[in-house]
Amino acid sequence: MATLEERARARPEAFGRTSLIVCESLVRIYQSEGIEVQALQGLDLLVDEGELIAVVGASGSGKSTLLSVLSGLDVPTAGNVRVAEWDLMTMTSRERVEYRRTTVGFVWQQTARNLVPYLTAEENVELPMALAGRPRRQRRAEAAALLDVLGVAYCADRRPSQMSGGEQQRVAIAVGLANSPRVLFADEPTGELDTATSNDVLEAMRAVNRDLGTTVVVVTHDPSVRDHVQRTVEIRDGRTSAEVLRHTATRDDGTQHEVAEEFAVLDRAGRIQLPQDYREALDLVGRVRLTLEQSHVAVRPGNRPGDRGTPGADERAAHENHARHGRRAR
Repeated sequence: MATLEERARARPEAFGRTSLIVCESLVRIYQSEGIEVQALQGLDLLVDEGELIAVVGASGSGKSTLLSVLSGLDVPTAGNVRVAEWDLMTMTSRERVEYRRTTVGFVWQQTARNLVPYLTAEENVELPMALAGRPRRQRRAEAAALLDVLGVAYCADRRPSQMSGGEQQRVAIAVGLANSPRVLFADEPTGELDTATSNDVLEAMRAVNRDLGTTVVVVTHDPSVRDHVQRTVEIRDGRTSAEVLRHTATRDDGTQHEVAEEFAVLDRAGRIQLPQDYREALDLVGRVRLTLEQSHVAVRPGNRPGDRGTPGADERAAHENHARHGRRAR
């Protein structure tokens, strides 16, 4: 008992202590024409430094709101949210500007929104550096290096109208990296691109993550993005619902292959979202029965008012086990 109590006391302090991005019970509520919209409903998320992740979800799931909060463009309503040493709940307006200038970079979906149309690619990359007060010689050298890493050094003297959509997005990534941020956020960066060009842009982000060590968070509805990242986080109804982790495994014959494992997410409040096909297959609606087994928790349909018949042997055994270890969930 003493060990359990010690573990319980340590848990809140340990949550996200070593992570670069920490969201705990994050809430964002909007008021629109007198209607309250809960875009984020107690979301939990941890991102470690150096990760490359994709945040996916249907329209209205809360993924774009999450990105706006993490990038400092929006202010959360409640909960805890931290990026590096910055507490996004308590930042002043001036601190928010400094945070966006030094700690995070951002790439918009609309290619035209990322670049100043009358500046060349090199000048666009240099602009954030100039605003940060870097010397001109340093700006030119670092802008050239970034364009080279992203494979668009040949676009240095071109204006956006002289570049393709994919070239514009790769230059936009260079702009987002201009001041060496610790995190690069990208909102639907392939939304206006064809499949081949999308792959080029996503590979550019992988190069940034691999070669520069920048943490990259991509928000998208494009399912192909999952193949380019190490971890995919799914958001449903304003909460994290599932994650897919990818890693390389070795077969018995010595060859390597990629393995993707999907997990449901149990949040800090003990909530878990069951996939819709699971719920439909077992008719899990309303009340369900939870049973604590030796190595897992079983979820079974609960009796509803008007149900006929008596429980069978398996259900009676579940009831007995439930009385010893479990509880009902609603």
